[in-house]
Order: sequence, then C-alpha cells, then structure tokens
Amino acid sequence: MSDNKTTDFHHIPVLFNETIDSLEIKPDGIYVDCTSGGGGHSTAIAERLTSGRLIAIDRDPEAIETLKERLGKFDCVTLVHDNFFNIRNILDNLGIEAVDGILADLGVSSHQLDEPSRGFSFHNDAPLDMRMSLEGVSAAQAVNTLNQNELQRIIFEYGEEKFAPSISRAIVKAREVAPIETTLELSEIIKSAMPAAAKRDGHPARRTFQAIRIYINGELDGLGEAAQSMFECLKSGGRVSIITFHSLEDRIIKQAFAPLSKGCTCPRNFPVCVCGNKPKAKVLKAVAPSKAEIEENPRSRSARLRTAVKL
Repeated sequence: MSDNKTTDFHHIPVLFNETIDSLEIKPDGIYVDCTSGGGGHSTAIAERLTSGRLIAIDRDPEAIETLKERLGKFDCVTLVHDNFFNIRNILDNLGIEAVDGILADLGVSSHQLDEPSRGFSFHNDAPLDMRMSLEGVSAAQAVNTLNQNELQRIIFEYGEEKFAPSISRAIVKAREVAPIETTLELSEIIKSAMPAAAKRDGHPARRTFQAIRIYINGELDGLGEAAQSMFECLKSGGRVSIITFHSLEDRIIKQAFAPLSKGCTCPRNFPVCVCGNKPKAKVLKAVAPSKAEIEENPRSRSARLRTAVKL
C-alpha cells in the first residue's frame, strides 16, 4: 500500500465505454460527474471537451485530493467537494442553470474497498469505519449503539439478508462483552450467527457489511429525489446516466425514471387525448456488463447502467 493515499486512490470504472457513449458528449457541452472518485470517467469526459466544462463532484476528501492531481491539467474542470444529492445547489452556486449531461456511478470505489484503514472490507482487519465522507457516525458507533430491532431492520432492508434476526442478536450479545471495534471482529460475529450452508454462498458478511455501509452513508435516503433533481438540471436533449450496483439502488432509479417516460394518462376508451400529458424523457434500455468485463472485474457483475434523455 502506498503511503500517499491521494496517488493510491483508484477506481476501476464499470461499464466504462458504455457510460461515456451514453452521454453523447459534445465538445462545447457542460457535464457533471457526480461521483468523480479516482477520475476515470471524469478524465474521459474532459478529454472530449474543447470549449465545454466539467463539474467533478465527490464527497470523499481523499478523492478530491487525488482529483486535484489527476484533473489539474484540464482547464475545463471545476472540482466540488460535496454530496451529489445537492446537485441543484451546487450548480446554482456555480451560476449554471442547466447542463448537457450528468453521470453518477453509485458504486463504492475500489480504493475505499481496498484501503484497509477505511474499514469497508471484511477481507482486512481494520477499524470499523465505512464513512465515505470521513465525517459523521461510523460503522463502529452504529453497531455498538443501535438497538436490536433497528439493526435487524437495517440488515434485512439494506442487505436483503434473511438471517438478519440472528445476526442482529449476535451483534448485541457480543457488544455486551466488549465493544465491536474492527471489521474482522464484526465479520466473525456475523459468521457465528449463520448456518453452515449459508456460509458456502459467497462471504457470509457481504450482505450485512453492505447494509451497514448503506445506512452509515445514507446512500438510499433521497436517492430517488436526487435522480429526479439530476434530470431537472438537464437542458433539452440532455442525458443523465446512472450506474447502480445492487437491486435496491437499481429499483429506485428505475422507479424514478419510469414516470418521466409516460405520456397520455387518459382511459384507453377515450377517442382522443384530453389530459395533454407528454413524455418528459426517453428512457433507454438498461445495460449490463459483458461476460468479458465480469471476468476481468468480478465486482461489476451486478452493475446496471440506466440512461434518461430529456425531450
């Protein structure tokens, strides 16, 4: 591991070519990368601009430091340290009314997963943290203070983990003896609460770690509203492309896009339309990774790219 976390911050962009192509980048357009991370997508966008502009956003301060290095050569790039849920305020503060394209990669960056000190991974022993912004309540604070019912709800709803009741009970029992402070401590507690058969279906802690990470970072709270806000920030003909990594995210984005493509709501037996409703967007078919990409990057397996074009 490099001592310089800024240069070591990396992210393998999933559905890379498909995502860049989906934006149909115009050299003089204005674009927003809502989750710039290691700068992979942002660099590709910036390289295609001449008189255009790119707003690169990330909530992770380590990502921002890396982006200063990697995107510093592009005069067209403006860096913003913020949560993309605030996209309307971000653009207002920059004096931008509407943009030509918006990208959001909702996945956890490879750096956050692979850097042990960030406490996202169950593969390395590290302080139990999981905070994307390095601010707010940590995963350790959550697992040591939330009551069993709340832990069970989080693990079941955000992790879709059917063993949530036994896992939450095991967490509460373990913390009565001593606080749960590291990733491997939590991982072992989760393992102990699951039947042997369940441990053969991938890593037994995967779903629970996902659930706690989603809760800590508020990843789903307001995601649908954020997707609608992104769409509203588009110019006519503009495109918003969002990459999801699990069924909960994908369902929210799909549901946020669906009403935008609906037109007439009159009963089918009406001879002519009287409601006057017209589609606001053309929603493109979801794109999944190729077999080759999944073999090269197994983390991409569940990814989906959804794009809406403003009419």
